[in-house]
Amino acid sequence: MNRFDNLKCLNTALNSGAFLSSGDNVMVASWGFIGVMWGKRVYVVPVRESRYTKTFMDERGVFTVSIPHPNEMKDEIKFCGTKSGREFEKWTTCGLDKLTAKRVDGYIVGGCQKYFECRIIGKLPMDNMDISEVEKWYPTGDLHTLYFGEIVEEY
Repeated sequence: MNRFDNLKCLNTALNSGAFLSSGDNVMVASWGFIGVMWGKRVYVVPVRESRYTKTFMDERGVFTVSIPHPNEMKDEIKFCGTKSGREFEKWTTCGLDKLTAKRVDGYIVGGCQKYFECRIIGKLPMDNMDISEVEKWYPTGDLHTLYFGEIVEEY
């Protein structure tokens, strides 16, 4: 059975953002979804082609999602969602507690309410998709790649 623990925390991720980490970088993801595909529990997260984190995801094949408690870490979410890891060391700058993930080679943000550790099992670039219904989200053409991560640890 592909059971999920309580997912009320996803309201926080969708309304305020969650920390997405791969390699030594952390960014913010406010879009995504969780479900079952191919008989596996899967977290699907979109990452724009221009994002620094995408490089680590492609190289390492893993990512983590750390969902903060409601109304907490707002400044950290704002900074990590607007600044690039190419220019800033976000963990230190924001004073984030960088903890080693349990099952994947990566990190989680300490002090959050929920964690997902994921192994990438597929990715789907949007470059061949008809985006006419959603083109307002892509005024510069910086499309997303949808990463399908098998949830190997949830806590």
